Amino acid sequence: MTSNRDQAVFEAGIKLGALYHQWVGTPISRKSAASVESAIEQAVILQPFVEEITVRLDRNLMTENIFGYSELTGLMFEVDIVTRVGFTYCRACLAPHDGYPLMQITECNEIPAFPRH
Repeated sequence: MTSNRDQAVFEAGIKLGALYHQWVGTPISRKSAASVESAIEQAVILQPFVEEITVRLDRNLMTENIFGYSELTGLMFEVDIVTRVGFTYCRACLAPHDGYPLMQITECNEIPAFPRH
């Protein structure tokens, strides 16, 4: 049996991996970036165990092709996600690191349950 910590870490990783592979290649422009950020946040927050998510896309990397848009790439993502299983919270991120879109667990904490009287 896995611990709540293990499950929270797994959930954070699987959410980031799915988000990355689902959205890379999406047509995007600087004008549509905010709506895409919002769409990703609204989709991911619906999933089990997700407490918070923030998505920011680097508009400086959005260079228009001959049709007037870019394609979303992994290096454009700056994502922060918090998952919770039981009383265990896991924070993870997806962000560029040395030219690679790296996914990392940044924090994992267990909040003690309040004693019942």
